[in-house]
Amino acid sequence: MGLFSFLNKELAIDLGTANTIIIYNDKVMVDEPSIVALQRDTQQIMAVGKRAMMMHGKTHENIKTIRPLRDGVIADFQAAEFMLRDMIKMINFHNSIFPPALKMVICIPSGITEVEERAVKDSAEQAGAKEVRLIHEPMAAAIGIGIDVLEPMGNMIVDIGGGTSEIAVIALGGIVTNKSIRVAGDDFTEEIVDFMRKEHNMNIGERTAELIKIEVGSAIQELDNPPEDYAVHGRDMLTGIPKEIKVNYKEIAHCLDKSISKIEAAVLNTLEDTPPELSADIFRTGIYLTGGGALLRGLDKRLHDRTQLPIHVAEDPLRAVARGTGIALKNFDKFPFLIK
Repeated sequence: MGLFSFLNKELAIDLGTANTIIIYNDKVMVDEPSIVALQRDTQQIMAVGKRAMMMHGKTHENIKTIRPLRDGVIADFQAAEFMLRDMIKMINFHNSIFPPALKMVICIPSGITEVEERAVKDSAEQAGAKEVRLIHEPMAAAIGIGIDVLEPMGNMIVDIGGGTSEIAVIALGGIVTNKSIRVAGDDFTEEIVDFMRKEHNMNIGERTAELIKIEVGSAIQELDNPPEDYAVHGRDMLTGIPKEIKVNYKEIAHCLDKSISKIEAAVLNTLEDTPPELSADIFRTGIYLTGGGALLRGLDKRLHDRTQLPIHVAEDPLRAVARGTGIALKNFDKFPFLIK
């Protein structure tokens, strides 16, 4: 322990397309939408996270909202740096007269390129990190739901986030076979916006589409406990006047069918590429669903019908990746799969 070791702070960060979660001292200290609002003329940050999300879709010409991540990777480097720095400031570090030396583990999609990987590291370093390691999302998700990833036992993880769906078979502390597709929660939201425009002649925003997905989103058209119809407010495309209509879960299941079919196909492709001994393990252990997409009603049943395998939805699927990243942070030098 060095003289100034109390200045070292360790952060586990799930840098997601939709939400960013930061864990410090085994506690979730930040859970905010991945969005920033800034003034166009001065380029100054006005708000980050929930406050910026409240402005999204409601801004005048001098304010713009930016989502720095697209499809699981950094699309706007400067905005990502601002966002990370401001979110780290939300954590109340005690004894912080001097700026802390930050040690971070950040999770990334498994299909990321070296350039995209470098962008994540650079953003973290610009935000104040002295040491950065990366971990692939399906690996973090597996650790987060309590799987012993170092065992010689095959486990299949399907992590459906905001920008990417990560499907991976994990054994012996490594990813044996994986697929990373850019079809996930954001695509569900866009499909709902398109559906409302085409079927109901109504213009709605991204936030309203997100609420529809949460309230009446479904992967199948026959649910045992169907949600009540949801009242949607938007602009009539013919008259331009605001109006209200009610949508039900069957309509949303129909409009999300195309995206969910792509995720199903990726799961089947990954199973096809899995070595036979690991396939035997997966037959026994089944498939684990994590990420926000795991909360979509009926998705587990639909995947079970397609694969005939047991489907387990994680207890807190939204935070599984962040929890796993936190565990990896505590075992910084023990896990061989942390990317330097």
